[in-house]
Amino acid sequence: MGMGKEIRYQMARRAAREITPGMVVNLGIGIPTLVADYVPETVPVMFHAENGVLGTGPSPAAGKENPHLCNAGGFPITVARGASYFDSATAFAVIRRGKLDMTIMGALQVSESGDLANWIVPGKRVPGMGGAIELAEKAGKVVILMNHTDKEGNPKILRNCSLPLTAAGCVNMVITDMAVIEISPRGLILKEVFPPFTIEDVREKTEPDLITEYTVIAPQEGKL
Repeated sequence: MGMGKEIRYQMARRAAREITPGMVVNLGIGIPTLVADYVPETVPVMFHAENGVLGTGPSPAAGKENPHLCNAGGFPITVARGASYFDSATAFAVIRRGKLDMTIMGALQVSESGDLANWIVPGKRVPGMGGAIELAEKAGKVVILMNHTDKEGNPKILRNCSLPLTAAGCVNMVITDMAVIEISPRGLILKEVFPPFTIEDVREKTEPDLITEYTVIAPQEGKL
């Protein structure tokens, strides 16, 4: 099932709340790239791109795109004051040395113990795993943005991933179109539920048991 743009904005807006002043954050391809649009200007943050930019900014206005500036997914970006440019080797050195405070990325499946599967569906051609393994292993916090269910309505948050793993025990939080779930030593904690869904809806579409410590979040329309 496809995801409407308002739901994508809602997820990106919620993920932006996890960013605190002074962080260095990597944004993955897809919905995560929208997160930069929802970080207030009063929150100093440096966004990292694997193609060699530190200090990316919000998406440019239509017609204001610079053909020489893009993120790792090839989409137009802006850059903040003080941004720096470097080659991909240096970009990956930043990741491998553990200099990222957070990475926000998509996923195919997440397990109750925080295992991540996000790079391949067996039998389908894919361009490769990219930097996902290193980001998942080395970032200080891993936040996942994804649909709560697959196209057939099956849960994507599972007791155990059925797809090949990207990294084991790396995910800290999952933000879906239905809810915000924290992965902790106690288990999966349901922190927030997005209308029009209920706690019962989230339980039904989540394979593992959930610990309920949740808040209902009022919907907001559009971008900032």
